[in-house]
Amino acid sequence: MTQIAQKVITWDEYVRGEPADLEHYEIEDGVVIELPAPSIEHQRVLRRLSRILEDFVDKHKLGEVLFAPLDVVVQQHPVRTRQPDLLFVRAENVPLLNAQQERLEFAPDLVVEILSPSDSIATLLKKLSDYHRIGVQEVWLVNLNTKTVEVLAWQKEDWGLLGVFKEDEGIKSKVLPELKLKVAQIFE
Repeated sequence: MTQIAQKVITWDEYVRGEPADLEHYEIEDGVVIELPAPSIEHQRVLRRLSRILEDFVDKHKLGEVLFAPLDVVVQQHPVRTRQPDLLFVRAENVPLLNAQQERLEFAPDLVVEILSPSDSIATLLKKLSDYHRIGVQEVWLVNLNTKTVEVLAWQKEDWGLLGVFKEDEGIKSKVLPELKLKVAQIFE
């Protein structure tokens, strides 16, 4: 990850759209960090997973699936945002989404992070800490190298591991318990 701004941006600057030339970035305590461009494999997995989740969520009228780039605000002062690859918002929270909205200022119910080779453990731990702090109920970590999906569920003190699911296994989810999804489907 490359730091773009040396100065710390404020909430007001962020809301005005500064810096204006970025699309795929996160902000950590006011410092803008440009995220690396995703690989072709990353995009393919994201496309497959988003189609599967959208079809399931739409069919059962469960809510809405959204994908990056979309900021999830962790805190306003100092500004801290995350851009998960994919997120799910339950139906009861969909009215909080405004079509003109440029950011999500409440916790999505589920976020998906497709891990890139450039992601460090420290960066991942910061993201997980932020998601936990704002109340995201479940995180899926999709590992392109091992072709696995690790599912973490929110617990009061920290994340609880629901499982690390391999290609021939179905993903277990507390947020979407009726979902029938084999890991192999997203890596086809």
